[in-house]
Amino acid sequence: MALKISEILKAQAGKKFILSKRDPDNRKGLPDDKAARNALTAKLGEKLNALQDRFAAEKKTKLLLVLQGMDTSGKDGTVKAVFDSVNPLGIRVAPFKAPTERELAHDYLWRVHAEVPQNGEIVIFNRSHYEDVLITRVHGWIDADEVSRRLAHINDFERMLVETGTVIIKCMLHISKDEQAKRLEERRTNPAKQYKFNVGDIEERKYWDQYMAAYEVAIRATSTEHAPWYVIPANSNSTRNAYVAQLLADALEAINPKYPKPAQDLSKIVVT
Repeated sequence: MALKISEILKAQAGKKFILSKRDPDNRKGLPDDKAARNALTAKLGEKLNALQDRFAAEKKTKLLLVLQGMDTSGKDGTVKAVFDSVNPLGIRVAPFKAPTERELAHDYLWRVHAEVPQNGEIVIFNRSHYEDVLITRVHGWIDADEVSRRLAHINDFERMLVETGTVIIKCMLHISKDEQAKRLEERRTNPAKQYKFNVGDIEERKYWDQYMAAYEVAIRATSTEHAPWYVIPANSNSTRNAYVAQLLADALEAINPKYPKPAQDLSKIVVT
């Protein structure tokens, strides 16, 4: 029997997970043809729309999609492609940029908790609380002991969300260093993409190896039964989109939302 997409992508906890062994060009379980992968994503989008309609109406469960990845890994593109056919009233994107002065005055999870989904809502974190154990670690803004404390906090935080009705799907969009170089160059030279170009991305690229090490540590420590990580091969946009769409469709199908019954007997109501 063929492996489920979730089993192909899921990251094991502990030392068994080695990020360098994950191929960013892998497309196991998907069609080899790009057009076929795009068609699959479109078909899954229609399924997501139907499932999300029942999910939003039922208002019993919450769904949180976490998108993490290096610059140019396709976080924005994933949101656009996967949710293209989904009713925007039932979804919300929460981007996490550098914290404000007010946010820094609170604990690092304060701003994150304020953005988690409510009943019947799908929320996409474009970057997330994991920035606080990635960029902070790479640049030495926190020490190893604080990293360990924060990883424990994150596990507790996510367990609390799950125990109070949130389904969490965490996706690391995995691209190669060479692919990032191509995408940054395209941003530099393509007038339609130059608005995305940030000189700071070139500086962060110098820390590539340190980021890969930080991701590996974070995923090893926080890929749990209640909130597993999925490493999404993202050198191909069509592959990335199909994988994420399938994970979401599978999660919503497992929730199996139902339209709620009317509060009163409608058969006795006459429309005149």
